[in-house]
Amino acid sequence: MGQESPDHPPAHYRCIGVGVGPANLSLASLLHGHAEVSNLFVDRKAAFGWHDGQQLPGTTLQVSLFKDLVSLADPTNPFSFLAYLHAQGRVYHFLNAQFSAVPRQEFRNYLAWACARNDNIVFGEEVREIGFDGVFRVRTDRRTVTADNVVLGIGSRPFVPPQGRDWLGPTQYHVSEFMEKARDLGGKRIVVIGGGQSGAEAFLDLVSRPGAELPRRVSWVSRRRNYFPIDDSPFTNDFYTPSHSDYFSGLPRDARRAFNDQQILSSDGISEETLRSIYQRLYVHRFVEGLPDLVGLYPNREVTEVTRGIGGTWDIATQHNDQPGEVEHHEADVVVWATGFRSAPTDFLAPIAGRLEREDGELRVDQDFAVQWDGPPGRDIFVQNAARQQRGLADPNLSLNAWRSQRIADRLRGVRSDDQLASFIEWSTKTAAKNAWLAG
Repeated sequence: MGQESPDHPPAHYRCIGVGVGPANLSLASLLHGHAEVSNLFVDRKAAFGWHDGQQLPGTTLQVSLFKDLVSLADPTNPFSFLAYLHAQGRVYHFLNAQFSAVPRQEFRNYLAWACARNDNIVFGEEVREIGFDGVFRVRTDRRTVTADNVVLGIGSRPFVPPQGRDWLGPTQYHVSEFMEKARDLGGKRIVVIGGGQSGAEAFLDLVSRPGAELPRRVSWVSRRRNYFPIDDSPFTNDFYTPSHSDYFSGLPRDARRAFNDQQILSSDGISEETLRSIYQRLYVHRFVEGLPDLVGLYPNREVTEVTRGIGGTWDIATQHNDQPGEVEHHEADVVVWATGFRSAPTDFLAPIAGRLEREDGELRVDQDFAVQWDGPPGRDIFVQNAARQQRGLADPNLSLNAWRSQRIADRLRGVRSDDQLASFIEWSTKTAAKNAWLAG
């Protein structure tokens, strides 16, 4: 299988997708009913997975249930979250449960359901190399196929800063491995590093463990000045609309960088429900159960060094951001790095890498998320969830997942879907808006 010969040319597709996370799964779902766009989506994982190592009990999405794979682009699509609930026979049960937010495990099950219903999705196949000779030649570990267009949706990988990277193992790990490794921690000292939602969820889980499973001490270190909530207010959520994404892409580079830094809590803050649960748990431990030393909260600190302590323990050195001469040391038996993710590498693009334009470490994309390169018209490389510096904080977020996929699908089909109404907010001056309209 996969051996190319004159008698057996490789299978050819209008579109091949690399990676099957929520981004490319959204596109695969939107294309499923369009036979004129032959497509294949491959993923190296043996089966679908989505943050499986962080599926802690009680965790929920931070976005609306309408921000599924397809609904905001095509509310009649059979791959919607509502269609999933109906197909499972539990739509009324879901309504009656009155969840304030969708359970994350339920959303993960929905994504897996969408994969299982789509015959154009293949798991257990890794793309090794993509070349171009008039068409894209995609070589996997199983075969070679060709395509007019390629869509990259390979997602991200766990990030651990240099201070901890060399120490990773059974007692020091990224939060993405929490479900597997955070066991048998009763009576131990734990340090959680990272002040976003993932760090908060890991911290809450640790301080909520019963009886003998409760650690002796749980310290929570964050470079942020406090444990800040996500800004989920109406006008802030306008940052996560198509009209703002288009506006953002036209800003100067320095303005885009400043915006992403200033508005990070609109994307990476902690849900108020999680914060409330943590505070209530701390209250009970300290004032009701008499455990004043169980928890240590250390915001506004940078981790400067990690070294081995006595007996296999860890010494975590931190420096206070407002008191740079003050160094604190935290002893730990286990260290959990909740330090986010970075875009996964695209080494398989090596044969054409020199032909692709880049900006701020990202592949430079146009208004339809197609990479700018020297290839011919109609031969595009699209990227999903990898243009944060160019399209804003919404790019890696689920909020614009379906809209971005619709733009790509429209380009592949040679059509243009109607846009939703623009924001109440006038993002651009009237002169700039007019010029953008004329340029479009």
